[in-house]
Amino acid sequence: MTQLNASEKFKETIEQGYSCKGEFLTLGAAMLGEDTVTGSFVKIPLKTINRHGLIAGATGTGKTKTLQVLAENLSDQGIPVLLMDLKGDLSGLAKAGPGHPKIDERHEKIGLPYEAKGFPIEILTLSEQDGTRLRATVSEFGPVLLSRILGLSEVQEGILAILFQYCDDQKMGLLDLKDLKKVLQFATAEGKEEIEAEYGRISTASTGAILRRIVALEQQGADLFFGERSFDVRDLCRLSDDGRGIISVLRLTDIQDKPQLFSTFMLQLLAEVYNTFPELGDSDRPELVLFIDEAHVVFENASKTLLDQLETIVKLIRSKGIGIYFVTQNPKDIPADILSQLGLKIQHALRAFTAKDRKAIKLAAENYPDSEFYDTDKVLTQLGIGEAFVSALNEKGIPTPLARTMLRAPMSRMDVLSPEELREEISNSRLAGKYNEVIDSESAYEILSRKIQLSVPEAKKGEGRGGSGSGRSASSRRRVDPVVKVLTSATFIRGVFGILNKVFK
Repeated sequence: MTQLNASEKFKETIEQGYSCKGEFLTLGAAMLGEDTVTGSFVKIPLKTINRHGLIAGATGTGKTKTLQVLAENLSDQGIPVLLMDLKGDLSGLAKAGPGHPKIDERHEKIGLPYEAKGFPIEILTLSEQDGTRLRATVSEFGPVLLSRILGLSEVQEGILAILFQYCDDQKMGLLDLKDLKKVLQFATAEGKEEIEAEYGRISTASTGAILRRIVALEQQGADLFFGERSFDVRDLCRLSDDGRGIISVLRLTDIQDKPQLFSTFMLQLLAEVYNTFPELGDSDRPELVLFIDEAHVVFENASKTLLDQLETIVKLIRSKGIGIYFVTQNPKDIPADILSQLGLKIQHALRAFTAKDRKAIKLAAENYPDSEFYDTDKVLTQLGIGEAFVSALNEKGIPTPLARTMLRAPMSRMDVLSPEELREEISNSRLAGKYNEVIDSESAYEILSRKIQLSVPEAKKGEGRGGSGSGRSASSRRRVDPVVKVLTSATFIRGVFGILNKVFK
């Protein structure tokens, strides 16, 4: 076969393999060797975006820019995006790129016009960093999830379940870790007889062990995450005034060394998304796309709980119209059971410095379809910056031909916002006022503290004078009423984890 015939056959293969009848994203143009085949676009159907994906490659090969390109094009299609930004380098999406002659040259080779522009973003935070605060209540987690995060034994998990049930029966909200610690202390002290009479004996040693695990979680900053007001995941699916999907950038730069806190957040977020979003089946476009940057950090530090949860969620959540994308250095960083569920794979260059590296490259090459046009494991070490092997699913769910792709450049700034620009973005947020308000509703801590106080003889005498006790009771009922909403919401989310618990077992 002559070079001309090979080029024509390659172009025909790419154009047939990446043809789309419905809506799609264009990643770039296919390459045969070092030459870009202009007009042979690598297109990803929106219909298959919820089949999840992987962006992999060695440091400095362009993974983050590829993530940026995907987020921009999804936003332009009116699809909201959540980016988990562990390195803190994605805030530049808010501002237009400055442009560069090399970008113009790249797009001329690809055959696509280049337009510099910024995108609507929302800065989110789990910690003391500036941004819209993400929180969830202890009640929403429920005993199953909390037990897994805390690494409790079956006996300890049973005790936690009893105490959750006691709080539900007494209409006491468990909003933050302060509430949970108070209930644990009450169960083996002032409330011991009451709880044992209704629910059975609770060991002081077990409650002490649970308390120590909670304190350890607090030391990772979890006290900032647990509480009110709970973040409504439907606020991740907003559109800007011009109809573009809002890109929510969750800043995680200060919790990379706090895997338990990150695991806690991931589990709760995915469970609530799964619980909240309706079943869509085979939808023509996703409702929300999540990107987990530096995913190897997550998996290196993940407990078996998180790995099991992610595997189950990845299998189930796509029917809700949700796509999950992992960004990491090597496909081997992703557990095999999760990797097998990923429809879109974008593989940047890998480096072979050792025998172990060469073996990893051969394994990575086996994740992609065979190609008559490429010696895949060899080309993997020769890809330039901004180039990648791409394999996706077509509209029928069939893997597309492997394509060495020259990727389009980001339209937004390929750098972070300045502190002043970041403050401006946060000040313009429509969510910050809603979620950054400090709320301390009456919950288990206050109710039990008052109950303990009333159990003191002097306090009981005071209660008998002037009927003040009945007035306090009525006030308590009025103040507890808002908690009912939290308890009701928590029941649904706990149901999700009950189902997943059966799947795990």
